[in-house]
This record gives sequence, structure tokens and C-alpha cells, in this order.
Amino acid sequence: MRPVFADLKTDFVFKKVFGAEDHKDILMALLNALLALPPSRRIVGVELLREEERPPVPELKYSVVDVKCRDASGTTYVVEMQVLNVEGFEKRVVYGASKAYVGQLGDGDQYPELNDVIAVSICNFVLWPAVAGEPSVPLVSHWHMAEQHGGRKGLGQVQYVFVELPKLPLDRPPADESEEWAYVFRQAPRLSSPPQFVRTAGPRAALEVARTALFTAAEWEAYDRAKIAEQDARGALTFAERRGEERGVARGQEEGLAAGMRPLERLFERRLGRALTGEVQGTLRARLTSLGAERLGDVVLDLGPEALASWLAEREAR
Repeated sequence: MRPVFADLKTDFVFKKVFGAEDHKDILMALLNALLALPPSRRIVGVELLREEERPPVPELKYSVVDVKCRDASGTTYVVEMQVLNVEGFEKRVVYGASKAYVGQLGDGDQYPELNDVIAVSICNFVLWPAVAGEPSVPLVSHWHMAEQHGGRKGLGQVQYVFVELPKLPLDRPPADESEEWAYVFRQAPRLSSPPQFVRTAGPRAALEVARTALFTAAEWEAYDRAKIAEQDARGALTFAERRGEERGVARGQEEGLAAGMRPLERLFERRLGRALTGEVQGTLRARLTSLGAERLGDVVLDLGPEALASWLAEREAR
């Protein structure tokens, strides 16, 4: 059964809602809300990146970086939707914003002609979790350079805005327009109609564009493929993490076994009066492994060196 509204976080829907020429008002509403710009600096124009201008970054497969906006002062805004928390995400954001900044200069252009760049990343994960002793990072956070001792702001030519969608409380209605946007990003596929507490025009208009009843057959097929690809990517990441954990445990057990064998071998050698043969070492290792111990020290505490020495002596005498 189709949802009433498509998932705005999916790359296809994000492009349909925010990357279309006839929906520029929705894009401007989103950015004006997230950036909390004063009236004198509100975004009044939108320029969409052409396909060939999109940064060729492999990690962008499940991100959207196809929207560039410019406000009245010439500041450029680059917007992306990041669904998966891939390795090196923050570095890639800095790279993309820096590339957009330096890419303004052509041959013969001068540095004063450079305009500020603000990268806006909407994240479907928590990028900065709560840390004891550190200031908390809010749902919508703004990052720029400041002098470390006095906190004076400067060098603001490249700035960053992050929206961490999981930080939105769902046990109360949204408190402002930025929270309304976060709400529709999180909840759109679960809604049967626009909630009354989503009052501002931008989020409501975005939901209407994402209404699946208005999709053509080709658009629904594209949306369905995008959701399947996203799930496949999530599955691949989960599988890789699980395999990494399994290999880490196995390697830790192997290293612990090898490290623990050496002092126990010396103990047994002293008791038997001669060095252990390879066969006896293998027998001991197999015996200890069969006990399910991660470290030989655990076995010593469990059975004791006397019991192990006695067992080994009896085994070797057979």
C-alpha cells in the first residue's frame, strides 16, 4: 500500500521538491527557516546546479548536493540531504563547501570577487551526540570560525549548518518553523494528512509536492527504486559492521590465546622438565579452545595450573 506522502529524505523526492525550477519558493522557505536570516538577508533568488557542476564525490551516492542558492548579498548556499552516516562525512562536507568557494574564481578573477559559502547538511542521524562536560549541540546548529581565546568571530567566508533530524522531539508539536521542517522530513511517509500543528506554508507545500497520488507511474517507479537502493546500502553497512566486529573478536581471541600460551608453556616445561613438543602444544591449544576461553588466563583461574599440568602429563604419557 502506498503511503500518502513520499519520504522527503529520498534523493528522488528531495530533487522533486527542492530541486525543481517551479518549486523554488519551497527551497527558499526551507533555507530561510534553517538559517534564521534577518529580513535584510533573506534568500531572494535560487540557482540550481547543472548536472556537470555537481561535485564528483563517491560518497554522494546517497546524498543530494544539487541545489545552490544565492541571497541578496551574493552568499552562496549549497544544500544536501545525507541519509547514511558514512565514514569521513564531516571531512567531505568541508571539502564540498571549500570546493564551492574556490570554484567561484575563474581565470583572471581576483580574490575580492569571492562570495561567502554556507553548506547546509540535513542529516538523518545524530552527528554530535551528548557528551558529558561538553555543550549540547541543538537540532539546527551553525558552525563558523572563532578566535579560540576570546571567541571573536571571523573568517566566516565558509560556514556550515547541520540539521540532525533524530534530535527533534516527537512527544510535542514543533516549536517553530525549523522544527516543522524537521518534522515533515522525519514523519512524511507516516502521515495521512498535513498535521494542523504544521502551520507555515513551506513545509505544507513540500508535503503536497510529495503526495504520492500525484506521482506518475515513472515517478513512483523511480521512488521505489531509490528506497530499495537506500535499504540495500543500509544492509551493506550493517553487514560490514557485523563482519568487522566478528573479525575483531576472532582476532582478539587468537592474539589472547597466543599471548597466554607462552607463560603457560614455560610453566608446563618447568613441571615436565623439558620443552613441549609441537604436538603437545597443539593438544593444549585445542583443549583450551574447546573450553571457550578468550584468554588462557581465564582457564588458569578456572582450572588452575596444577590441574592443567596434571592433565597434560597424563595426556603425554598415553
